[in-house]
Amino acid sequence: MSKEITSVPFLDLTKEFSSLEEEWFAMIREVGSKGAFILGENVSAFEREAAEYLGVKSTISVANGTDALVLSLRALGVGPGDEVITSPYTFFASAEAVNMVGATPVFADIDYDSFCLDPDSVRSKITGKTRAIIPVHIFGQPVNMDALGSIASDHGLRIVEDCAQAFGASDGQKRVGAWGDAGSFSFYPTKVLGCYGDGGLISTNNEEIDAHIRKLRNHGATAPFMHDEIGTNSRLDEIQAALLRIKLRSMDVALAGRRRVAAMYTERLKDVAIAVPAIKEGIGHAYNLFTIRINNRDQVRERLTNAKVGSSLCYPLPLHLQEVYKPLGYKPGDLPVAEKASTEALSLPIYPDMPKDHIQYVCDLVVDAVSG
Repeated sequence: MSKEITSVPFLDLTKEFSSLEEEWFAMIREVGSKGAFILGENVSAFEREAAEYLGVKSTISVANGTDALVLSLRALGVGPGDEVITSPYTFFASAEAVNMVGATPVFADIDYDSFCLDPDSVRSKITGKTRAIIPVHIFGQPVNMDALGSIASDHGLRIVEDCAQAFGASDGQKRVGAWGDAGSFSFYPTKVLGCYGDGGLISTNNEEIDAHIRKLRNHGATAPFMHDEIGTNSRLDEIQAALLRIKLRSMDVALAGRRRVAAMYTERLKDVAIAVPAIKEGIGHAYNLFTIRINNRDQVRERLTNAKVGSSLCYPLPLHLQEVYKPLGYKPGDLPVAEKASTEALSLPIYPDMPKDHIQYVCDLVVDAVSG
């Protein structure tokens, strides 16, 4: 007789930790015995290994995903007076980073099926002040980078990919982070590849960008105690780098686990009044989140909450309508697809080793709530 399910967490990292604990603690002891805790051999090794996995010339580790965006923009010369087009349907950091370098975020609408930037909307937002585009591979779904790359090329724009939720995702040709001038990643613990604290990474195929970011992340230093510009302190520590090296080795296994969960959700939910993630053939979705669309989203979430099943509203209010961006002059109706998504989207529990009976339990609750 199967054990009765009393709750389902939105994310459960405990099993993963148990499987990694012995090896990671051994590496922590090794790091401690060598006495090098910042920008040491694990950081260098992880940067090389991550670059190889992503298919780029180099990666630069930083303190977090927000810094990855900010330092990428700075290295590309984006600053005051410039405009950067990005998505209104994303975590705040995607736009916040633009403000942090003194530029102005400009929001384009999203594609209904993918939640990613709509290339036609992006093209319509370009002005003489536009300097760059930040496409967001939201929920682990790769953006149509061929279309955005063509737009950027036509208008002389730079591209910083926001890959915070999409490590390992691909369009069938390249992994995310290998398309733009730079790609930014977050290793927040909930991410596809996460550490046990904060961490971030920047990918690039450009040697000048690589060198500039390495300088910026270390106080703008060209040599010890020698500085030719204002930088910041944004460095990944050795202990987190050691963990990320371990987890990177089984990255494809973790992605396969997420795709297994997503496939089960999709099969069970496809014949009810629910829109499951639409994946084009050949696309490698990373499924950082499994996000569905439903008309009675709030009622369905209430049903899940009452059954002690975790869920998330990503995102309940698009960025262009947030209080902080009122001075930009956006109003309801300006970006209708993103605004509609904010009322319909619901993210369900997903992680690589999520038990089959938990997936079925969540599906049964969702179907019942939608049908009832």
